[in-house]
Amino acid sequence: MSGLLALSRAIDAVTAFIGRHIIWLILAAILVSAVNAIIRKAFDISSNAWLELQWYLFGAVFMLASAYTLQKNEHIRIDIISGRLSQNIRNWIDIFGHVVMLLPFTLLMVYESVPFVLYALRSGEMSGSAGGLIVWPTRAFILAGFFALFIQGVSELIKRIAVMKGLIPDPHPHHGHHAPLEPLE
Repeated sequence: MSGLLALSRAIDAVTAFIGRHIIWLILAAILVSAVNAIIRKAFDISSNAWLELQWYLFGAVFMLASAYTLQKNEHIRIDIISGRLSQNIRNWIDIFGHVVMLLPFTLLMVYESVPFVLYALRSGEMSGSAGGLIVWPTRAFILAGFFALFIQGVSELIKRIAVMKGLIPDPHPHHGHHAPLEPLE
């Protein structure tokens, strides 16, 4: 199990690095949006490429940050139900969800995305919009995002099993439910 925990730590380090740095693409999207708006209003010049670049940047952030969101345990759960369950049951639910839903789905998406990306890359496929951008980078972000989510899912599965065996402390002791609201004074 120590080898698997070392693998999990390595996966977590890569995911954290990507997650902490992908945020800069949000700033880039904002700057592109602002420049596009200024040029359009000031000079009455517009380009679909600017708009598509904003979409590409947003899509890249969404896809590449999904693994980081999983790592930080910030994905959506039904806290009303989850908060009432014992830690052991929540651990089993996580294991079940990762093995039966997350990992197969992400693996399927990686498998299906590879030819999708390769076709766009080989053909030089362009956007259907006049003056649009090449398509393969957006498809590559889909592939990379699902691959990162699959790998992080493996890491989370390793950690959850190690927690249940008592080998490591729970990295998310509150496990999905946030601190209760404080009463208003």
